Parts: sequence; structure tokens; C-alpha cells
Amino acid sequence: MKTPGPDHPITIEPAANRWRALFGGHVIADSNDALILKEASYQPVVYFPRDDVSMEYMSRTDRGTHCPYKGDAAYYTLLMDGQFAENAVWTYEDPYPAMEAIAGRVAFYPDKVEVYEVSDAAVNPHHADEVREERPANVDEVVQHTDAGGGVAQRERWETTVETPAITDDGGLR
Repeated sequence: MKTPGPDHPITIEPAANRWRALFGGHVIADSNDALILKEASYQPVVYFPRDDVSMEYMSRTDRGTHCPYKGDAAYYTLLMDGQFAENAVWTYEDPYPAMEAIAGRVAFYPDKVEVYEVSDAAVNPHHADEVREERPANVDEVVQHTDAGGGVAQRERWETTVETPAITDDGGLR
């Protein structure tokens, strides 16, 4: 086991924005809790929490590698819609202590899976409004504005925020 230092620096930082992984035209990972690992002169690597990854499209393989700084890596193969990417995903399930932040997270080979940064504003145009509303609505207040079925609410109705629902590209309503 080697410890990162000036001769081989490794840093792990929380990503500033949301990150996604795309395989076969499908988003297979989407996280606002990704970590960016920068190791020596290598390209930065995005590590996703497993809870934010569609693990059902991955099968564990027999492949294993060893890094003297991070520990033993295990690999997964992707299979989705007939597309196959062998050993395209890796994980350090029990990394060395200096790298424990990446434990159980997964990373993707960029030549097999497209990994890219997205802005929360692009994903959800109302993100800023949601962030501002830090406290949940008072349940009693919400109930008083609700029609109990008789056509009359206990208090005045709230103003509508939308005139007419907009139809999205996929046929849904927004």
C-alpha cells in the first residue's frame, strides 16, 4: 500500500454540479452527489454513488486489478438493449484508508460510457425555486385550502400558478 503524496498526488472532491453517465442512449447514472478523483497526471474520474446508478444493467465479472494507492478494483459489464460493454465499470469496495471516500462508488471507462456534467437548472428549470423553499408547507394550512368534496374549501383558494398545462415533447403534461 502506498500513500498519495507530492510524487503521486491524489485528491477527491465533491462535484460542483450534477453528473450523468450515458450508455446506449440511456442515462444509467444521474447524481448530484458525485466525487471527482484527480490522480497524478491521469484524467479526472467521476465516482457515482451506487444508489444513483442503474445497477440492474450491470453484471459483476471475474476481472480484478490492483492499484497500490487505492486497493483492489472489481469490474462490471454493461448489457442494455442488446448493447454490451465488457468491464466498462469499476469499483473499489474496500479501498485503502486514504481513499475511503470512493468505497462502494462506481466509475465508468469514458471510451465505453459517456460521462458528462449537467447543470441542475437545465435538468429542472424550477431548481432555484425549490432550493429557496427550504421549509415544508404547514400541513394544517394545506388542508384548509383543500376542497373536501363539497365544492367549498375552508379558506380562499390559492392563486393558480399555471394558466394551462403545457404538453411536453414526450406527450406528458407539465
